[in-house]
Amino acid sequence: MILITGGTGFIGNMLIRHLSSLGYPIKLLIRPSKVTPNLPKGLPLDVAVAGFNDEKGLRAAMKDVNVIFHLAGAETQGRLAQLTEVDIKGTQALVHAAAQARIDRFFYLSHLGADRASAFPLFKAKAIAEHHIRNSGIPYTIFRSGLVYGEGDHFTTSLAVLMKISPYFVLLSNEGESLLQPIWIEDLVTILAWSLDMPDTVDQTIEIGGPEFLTFRQICTLILNAIQIKRHFINTSPLVLNVLTELMEMVKPNFPTTVFWMDYLAANRTANVDVLPRIFNLLPAKMSQRLGYLEGQAFRKNWRTMKNQRKRTPIQWD
Repeated sequence: MILITGGTGFIGNMLIRHLSSLGYPIKLLIRPSKVTPNLPKGLPLDVAVAGFNDEKGLRAAMKDVNVIFHLAGAETQGRLAQLTEVDIKGTQALVHAAAQARIDRFFYLSHLGADRASAFPLFKAKAIAEHHIRNSGIPYTIFRSGLVYGEGDHFTTSLAVLMKISPYFVLLSNEGESLLQPIWIEDLVTILAWSLDMPDTVDQTIEIGGPEFLTFRQICTLILNAIQIKRHFINTSPLVLNVLTELMEMVKPNFPTTVFWMDYLAANRTANVDVLPRIFNLLPAKMSQRLGYLEGQAFRKNWRTMKNQRKRTPIQWD
């Protein structure tokens, strides 16, 4: 049986559906909450309820489990995110319980740019979590991924909303020249599933992204074309943009972007473009070909879905 954390989020939902379609039995680990979780509908699932600080509950959740996909994280909470408690200590507690249960395989979804020496809290937290996994003694696979996009995401949908509500212009940090390598959600969950049967990926840290390097400005242009509006780009300093974003988070619930966006855009975040074709024999999709979900009614529905997920799944990875 496969245990998935963060399964109520964007990536988790897609991974559950993909694995379920392949016939894998799934158990979803969710934290105790007064809010009804955003569980995938119409799929046979076991559910275990336990927080990362609940040692007994985590041990019970490992019953009959032999593989873990750890997707949970706190970053969607923006300035309120408890990275130490969730991403670091939470991963450490999960790994400890998994080692006691003699789990066969542990998969972790991290970020391109994860580094224990990073000046950015998010990337530092991801790297420390990776460290706990590597030292656990459990066979692992760590995927450092570029930003993930697709229907229901927190990346392109948030940008589209932000540009829709912006009055004629969009603020870009450092001319929007930071290089990113977005990966389509279907490509990501496909290689996660395939890795289950690929011994060569055991005890490996694999950096992945889509088939092209795109500047943030180019990504914004692709999204503007998809939602069929025009905006002017205005350059501003990272400090000003960070302060404005934090202020908007404080005064407006569910503001489309968070303070961690400044981390994403602070430096180039890319991997070798040949990784998916070379290791997985998969030709990844180009971003320009997969943005149909941002058009017309589909976009409005997608934004409502994303807001509901934020309210109902405060701890997730996307």
